[in-house]
Amino acid sequence: MVDDLYTAQQIDLRARARDLAETVMRPVAGKYDVEQTYPWEVQQAIKHAGLSGVWIPKAYGGLGGGVLDLCLVVEEFSRACGGMGVGYAVNALGSFPILVGGTDEQKERWLPPIAAGDKLIAFGLSEKDAGSDAGSMATRAAKDGDVYVLQGEKKWNTGGAVASFNTIFAVTQPGRGARGISAFVVEKDTPGYRVGKHEDKMGIRCVPVVEIHLEDCRVPVRNLLGGEEGHGFKHAMVTLDRARPGVAAQAIGLAQGALDLAIAYTHERKQFGQSISSFQGIQWMLADMATQVEAARALVHHAARAIDAGHKHITKLSAMCKVMATDVAMKVTTDAVQLFGGYGYCKDYPVEKYMRDAKITQIYEGTNQIQRLVIARSLLREAAGAGG
Repeated sequence: MVDDLYTAQQIDLRARARDLAETVMRPVAGKYDVEQTYPWEVQQAIKHAGLSGVWIPKAYGGLGGGVLDLCLVVEEFSRACGGMGVGYAVNALGSFPILVGGTDEQKERWLPPIAAGDKLIAFGLSEKDAGSDAGSMATRAAKDGDVYVLQGEKKWNTGGAVASFNTIFAVTQPGRGARGISAFVVEKDTPGYRVGKHEDKMGIRCVPVVEIHLEDCRVPVRNLLGGEEGHGFKHAMVTLDRARPGVAAQAIGLAQGALDLAIAYTHERKQFGQSISSFQGIQWMLADMATQVEAARALVHHAARAIDAGHKHITKLSAMCKVMATDVAMKVTTDAVQLFGGYGYCKDYPVEKYMRDAKITQIYEGTNQIQRLVIARSLLREAAGAGG
């Protein structure tokens, strides 16, 4: 990174995040990957380092940073452990709907404890039959006096087993499609809110991905995000546009971390009487890997800056950075495993974990196939508009 392109706060955040990642996360990454348990000690370290509320405005106890600040921290965390990177980033995903659609009272109620690191938050949009097609969700919320009664089930809820709050999307006006969806912040101790199945995952194993069951879950009317029905789908889409660079940053961190390991290993590994890094074929692989990482990082940071600058039409750019960075992560981590040879396929070395962690980045927060549709449709709309 060229420091001249970043603010003093961003440079400081990156340095603090890197130090925490190297001293706290990396030493225990393998342990939590095997155990598939949540690293509370890491969460406490993030809190004590003052990094919990990077993206939250200062008025609510955060550092007042933007999406780029968030990306810098997520990349450094993911460079040491992709699971811990997303475990951190999901708090931004869960709280963005509050930032973009909450009332002043709701922001004052929920954001300070998240910014302080005292509370975690998750994001409940997907269902078993409503993944890419989020508008077809089946979860319902019916108003009953001063509460809404939620019925349904959420799938792929990252961090849901450890979160104190969950931003849950439900249909309040059946028959209106996406316009009938509303968002609620549901607290974990709410009667009728239950954490179900824990997924046994290929990667990001230290962060729980669970089912959330809502059975006669009575949520106060004041927890309806924004105070009006029918805005939930819009809140979700705006949130995902802002959050996708964070997934892309996770991917960049994984790619960079795997590249770092590959460079060190190929320098140390001897074959035919010399370091394998002296072979031209290996050098070309390393050069391509580094170039791909740098190009993807530049696009991610460009998208983040556009969001922070308040550009209205960010959907295409957000999708582009997510597609490129996550495809690069899968390519670079796979190449890194190849460079380790047989050792790369064994859990004795940490590089295989990077490949496992990278795969999910091409899937969650909008599969890369869906992102390509988003990009193409934006291009065609622009072309049609120019032609008119």
